[in-house]
Amino acid sequence: MLKNYIKIAWRSLLNSKGFSFINITGLAIGMTAAMLIGLWIKHELGFDRFHERIDNLYIAYNKSVFDGELSCWSTTPAALGPALKQEFPEVKYSVRVDYTDTHLISYSEKKLEANGFDADADFLKMFSFPLLAGDVVSALNSPYKIIITEGFAKKMFGSSAKAMGKIIKYDNKYDLTVSGVLKNFPSNTRFNCDYITPWSLFRVQFSADEQNWGNNSYRTFIELKPNADLNKVNKKIKNITIRHTNGGEDNQVFLHPFGDYYLHNTFKNGIPTGGRADVVKLFAIVAGFILLIACINFMNLSTARSEKRAKEVGIRKAMGALKQSLVGQFLLESIIISFIAGVFALVLTGFALPYFNMLVSLELNISYADPAFWMVLSGFILFTGILAGCYPAFYLSSFKPVQVLKGTFVAVSAVVTPRKLLVITQFTFAVVMIISTIVIRRQIQYAQDRDSGYEKNNLLYSYFTGDIEKNQELIKRELLASGAARVVSVTSGSFVSSSANSWGLNWAGKPAGAKIVFDQMATKGNFAKVLDVKLVQGRDINPELFPTDSTACLLNESAAKIINAKNPIGQIIDKDFIKWHVVGVIKDFIWGSPYEPIEPMVIMGPAQKWSNVINIRLNKNQPLNTSLKIIESVFKKYNPSFPFNPLFVDKDYQYKFREQVRTANLAGAFAILTIIISCLGLFGLAAYMAASRTKEIGVRKVLGASVLSITTLLSKDFLKLVLASIIIATPIAWYAMNHWLRDYAYRIEVEWWIFALAGLGAIIIALLTVSFQSIKAAIANPVKSLRSE
Repeated sequence: MLKNYIKIAWRSLLNSKGFSFINITGLAIGMTAAMLIGLWIKHELGFDRFHERIDNLYIAYNKSVFDGELSCWSTTPAALGPALKQEFPEVKYSVRVDYTDTHLISYSEKKLEANGFDADADFLKMFSFPLLAGDVVSALNSPYKIIITEGFAKKMFGSSAKAMGKIIKYDNKYDLTVSGVLKNFPSNTRFNCDYITPWSLFRVQFSADEQNWGNNSYRTFIELKPNADLNKVNKKIKNITIRHTNGGEDNQVFLHPFGDYYLHNTFKNGIPTGGRADVVKLFAIVAGFILLIACINFMNLSTARSEKRAKEVGIRKAMGALKQSLVGQFLLESIIISFIAGVFALVLTGFALPYFNMLVSLELNISYADPAFWMVLSGFILFTGILAGCYPAFYLSSFKPVQVLKGTFVAVSAVVTPRKLLVITQFTFAVVMIISTIVIRRQIQYAQDRDSGYEKNNLLYSYFTGDIEKNQELIKRELLASGAARVVSVTSGSFVSSSANSWGLNWAGKPAGAKIVFDQMATKGNFAKVLDVKLVQGRDINPELFPTDSTACLLNESAAKIINAKNPIGQIIDKDFIKWHVVGVIKDFIWGSPYEPIEPMVIMGPAQKWSNVINIRLNKNQPLNTSLKIIESVFKKYNPSFPFNPLFVDKDYQYKFREQVRTANLAGAFAILTIIISCLGLFGLAAYMAASRTKEIGVRKVLGASVLSITTLLSKDFLKLVLASIIIATPIAWYAMNHWLRDYAYRIEVEWWIFALAGLGAIIIALLTVSFQSIKAAIANPVKSLRSE
């Protein structure tokens, strides 16, 4: 029986090669898109969830009320982790992590820049990152050790086997012994790096005050014992900061599941409200709809050709075939088509994956050697075949043999039919995708066009490495004397990435009990000049001209409004036991997200000791290459052991848009696929309708109908369906895009012309698709179609 069904299915495919090609191509494209999105979703859902004891792992959060709203953040004091482990028996391990900047790793004559982090000794006990060499217990238990990854070991030593026990130079300052070699980190972990150094080395480097409960700069990870209750633990630990500071800090502490840290890390008034999980859900829906659209093509073409299969069904039923056997036969046909499409989809996915990886900036791969992959793929193909074939199977098997064999079977031609509804569903989703792509791209462009408040071009910077900090004044003078630089300024942090804020500022007239967060930076002088930002009031910080500017500060416009002084110049601000005097107010500039309002900001003078960036405003009257060569030679002179890798502010500023650009590219790519699949179905339906009305067209032409009138006759029904799709898609897209835009304070409005443009585009695409078949039928010689008459 099964063998007979397969034979019939194969003959049916060969007898209708054109429609089989359309069905297989549509399904293959839809399945390819679903596979690619599925690989990405698997990566996202598995982010940091592969650890053996993931259900017991947590990250510590702070929460406190600012401006009447409860805010949560995941940076904590260095003192928190050890205190939690010492004071609460439910805590098994606590690990502090400090993500460091790029560092120079040297061995013999080889020097490589690498990224890593400092971590407490229990890191490898908590997290399931396997060591290829070394001991989990002792690898991070003393300051002068380092664990490197397998990949970095190969770069440095040629082989990971040669790395153990080697002594390498860290930033030309510390001799560290390689105490472990880690298997390369998977791409879906936040710990992805080249090396790990002990927390005790961080203490040696920076003399960190581990009892400073007011410095929230580090991540604290906690493993609870298996029998611990999270809610009870959170109640016990919430006032630990308040207790250790005798009420000096009012932050409450709570633990958030580490497995949710990536997908559910957005809080509103202290309650998790989503995050990355929303994007994952969105693309899961997109994958589902693309696959559904491909299946709709199969359904429509199968039912459109129902008259050709009607007599077959009638004869089989007359011979005693039961409905369920016919349903089984038609389902088997669709599963066979799905299998063929699945094979092509797998090949297409392999070819498309490198380009998809570029779109999502990941290294996704297909696990061909994993039996689970083939099981999932088989289930996916079977599900697609059943989804695509269920409606045609029940529809075709429902024909009554008496009517069919008498020739009285008539295809459904009602105003609303399942086939029309399916076409409307297809184009509704296509129009929604077109509108979404336009809105997302306009939102990105809107933010990119927003005035940054400063001049981004001709401005570069470099983080302190090696001897830069020691020789910063010599570097500054030589750069200015060379003519390559117009202004040089040293700051804490770069101009494109917000890196510090504080609420511990006080001034005359500050409302009692007010807790207001200010962004903060430090500068050695010439801040406004190097940034090329407008001074609204007063002057720039310049200790060379004004010796008292050691304790001078600048405010941005937002900060000046909060301080609410009629004339902020000369206003005193208390911070870190220093009385800062305001010397100038600068125009607001974007330091954080370009999609959010600009925060109040204070820029403090040289008395604030922390600084780690040297900024250089280039002389625009000199060629860029010439200036860069001069600047490189100066840095080589004063920092010879380290490579000079300048960072350009304008390029880094564009990096702020990477996630949104990625989303726009994905939406655009899948919108195109949706349109292609929908048009394939429309093309097949148009071809079949034209073929089924050949004699009617012949009669109309003989009676004098023009090519235009016949083309209009064949096209208008399809255009009605597309218009219905546009009407349905408009409110859906409007709601979806407004929901997406709500997370952006600085956002566009979804205007009417976007819907009009998307609708017009859909109509033109549908017309081009249908008109080809309509015109072909309209210009055919009527003699051929009427010869049998």
